[in-house]
Amino acid sequence: MNKEFALETHFPVYIGEQAITEFISYCQSQNLTKFLLVSDQNTYTALGAIVEEALREQGADVLLVVLEGKEVVADEHYLVKVLRAADRQERTFLAVGSGTITDITRFVSHRTKASFISLPTAPSVDGYTSLYAPLVIGGFKQSVRCFSPLAVFADLRVLSEAPHRMIAAGFGDLIGKYVAVADWKMGHLICDEHYDEAIARRSRQAAQNCTDVADEIATGSAKAIHFLMEGLIESGFCMLDAGNSAPASGAEHYISHHWEMRLLQEGRPALLHGAKVGVGSVIAAGWYEKIGKIDVNEAADRVKDTPLPETEDWVQEIRSIYGPAAEGVIKEQSRFVHLSGQTFEELKQRILADWPEIQEIAESVPSPVQMADWLRQAGAPVSGGELGLNETEIRQAMQYSHYLRGRFTINKLRLMLGIE
Repeated sequence: MNKEFALETHFPVYIGEQAITEFISYCQSQNLTKFLLVSDQNTYTALGAIVEEALREQGADVLLVVLEGKEVVADEHYLVKVLRAADRQERTFLAVGSGTITDITRFVSHRTKASFISLPTAPSVDGYTSLYAPLVIGGFKQSVRCFSPLAVFADLRVLSEAPHRMIAAGFGDLIGKYVAVADWKMGHLICDEHYDEAIARRSRQAAQNCTDVADEIATGSAKAIHFLMEGLIESGFCMLDAGNSAPASGAEHYISHHWEMRLLQEGRPALLHGAKVGVGSVIAAGWYEKIGKIDVNEAADRVKDTPLPETEDWVQEIRSIYGPAAEGVIKEQSRFVHLSGQTFEELKQRILADWPEIQEIAESVPSPVQMADWLRQAGAPVSGGELGLNETEIRQAMQYSHYLRGRFTINKLRLMLGIE
């Protein structure tokens, strides 16, 4: 593996065999002596116990929270468990786990005016360095702005020994950047949403560097896992620099969010985030492929008779699909729910005027066949069926997931054009 890219770091990041030694050295240099360590039962066994022992050997004061349950979710239940464990001492929180543990720790530490350090146990998500904590509050999956960690210390041995399904999920999360960057650019083109070309290039490059070695990631070699973790860290830095999740999250993530919300509402396992994102990426890439084959005349024919949905129709549909989470979805979607007829017509005209640029964006997205091939090489699921979802659940995510965020994505565009 001879490809390399430089991480544009904002704080210390270490990925390697000496993570615990580097972590202890960092804590000593920063005079950090009081901690609240957050893990679940699996991640405590994998790394938490080692971290706790290393700190206690240095005379540190460590409070321990080991979250129990078949599936730990970043929701009110587990947030309160960590909050209850916090005392009035000034402590540095330690997130010893993967994405969910990091998100729970990030939120609670932020709200208690503490800082946190991330000690990942799997290369499964790109949120370790992010500003945001994706939480499920009242059944609604939302990104809450918090802050980034003081530092990240990733033990390469622990990462390499993570269950392969978690490693494959990290790969699935990373290939979603191809769609996310395209959606980000299209939202800028059509709706003047904020966009930064330099950050977009970095996000896409992080994905490409890992898709180039998808077969090596499947073997779980230390070099490949190091490369995957670097890509995930870089994706988090892209979100940090952009000030939002747009460089890393588009239509493919909204499909994942939809499935997660529905599964949790039904009391079913939510499935790994990155696994769902990978499948969502195949679906969204298919939409881009179809857009790329439509010329401006066909686009004009398709869009001219597209009616502006009545506000009440939108609201009723959202309520029927998202139930107790509907009010949060409606709020998130307000800019589109309340479009005027004139604004909608202007939106359609802008789409047609920018059609050549839209097709250029579409051509930048790998085909769904290529996306699926990469996922197979990495040992990740490629279809909703492989995730255990039925056809109705897959179709509903395709039809309604665009409601979950207020950005203009390929899903909104293809629905306006009547593309399946």
